[in-house]
Amino acid sequence: MPLVPPVLRRVLAGATVALLATAVGCAPQPGTDASAGSAGPSCAPGKLATKTSGKLTIATDQPAYEPWFKDDDPANGEGFESAVAYAVAEELGYGEDAVVWQSVPFNKAFAPGEKTFDFDINQVSVSDERRKAVDFSSGYYDVRQAVVALKASEAAKAKSVADLKDLRLGAQVGTTSLTHIEDVVKPTGDAAVYGRNDQAKSALRNGQVDAIVVDLPTAFHITAAEVTDAEIVGQFEDLGGAPEQFGLVLDKGSALTGCVTDAVDALREDGTLAELEQRWLADAVDAPVLR
Repeated sequence: MPLVPPVLRRVLAGATVALLATAVGCAPQPGTDASAGSAGPSCAPGKLATKTSGKLTIATDQPAYEPWFKDDDPANGEGFESAVAYAVAEELGYGEDAVVWQSVPFNKAFAPGEKTFDFDINQVSVSDERRKAVDFSSGYYDVRQAVVALKASEAAKAKSVADLKDLRLGAQVGTTSLTHIEDVVKPTGDAAVYGRNDQAKSALRNGQVDAIVVDLPTAFHITAAEVTDAEIVGQFEDLGGAPEQFGLVLDKGSALTGCVTDAVDALREDGTLAELEQRWLADAVDAPVLR
């Protein structure tokens, strides 16, 4: 091997030290999270690596139900999730005119595969199983599942989980409502599964099921405005003691996950999420707990 002249050796040594210093400065340090987006240039307001430059594409299902949205119009800023979506957008540096809404079916939002949206907001509960296919932000709402039955039915008399076992129960496909039927109630018969909540509500009205399971705010809206001869039988306890949470859905490994999580956390810390919950979900008060 040819010998390297002393002067060249000194130059190479200096360059090596400089490169090492740069690498150390850029590498995640012990105790830090490389995915956290708060202070990095990738989270510069309004300059995220979004699907469309300068725009933030947000998805939800259609129809968009109350109290999460209002008048089936996600873009009007009314309803809890519409208001949360715009608050997150603003935190990320995108005004209302930079938000683009997209319709994506509930199940498709967290199915494997590349997404066409920057994030989806559609009452999607965070779970380890779903994390295999998508990323989630931190939770923006703690939720419980509830049972709704017609007031005049035998199902309305249920006081415990055991009282539900012999009932014909229904829920939307792919939801934690359905999971609660299958894993908590464990009914003697198969659950009735529907593509959308409005189909489950129709089945309840028509007596095709004894009761349906939905999230608690939706249960209050159904009984107050949609199926007024129905009532909330009760709500389930948190599974494993940890609250079920709705999270924003992103592409698996999305460069935006840390930034969006930071935005949700900031809205929680400054009281914005609590204010929006009080404004749009105030009717979702306590219901009896089914044990």
